Amino acid sequence: MAKLNKDTLFKATQTRAETVMDKTTRVVREMLDTETEQREAKTQRLRKTRLERDAATPDDPKPKTRARKKPV
Repeated sequence: MAKLNKDTLFKATQTRAETVMDKTTRVVREMLDTETEQREAKTQRLRKTRLERDAATPDDPKPKTRARKKPV
């Protein structure tokens, strides 16, 4: 009888070929991940710009008042 060890006792699982559906799924996920990274980078850039702009403007601007109409 042959010696039993992890290599002889358990057969290696066969890797199956990537199907067309798997390829499509992989490509779409890559595209979505890329778009998400770009969107997050843009959001961070815009947030930084807005915070810098807000820091440069005065905190308490004068409120605009509307002219009242005279009663008839």
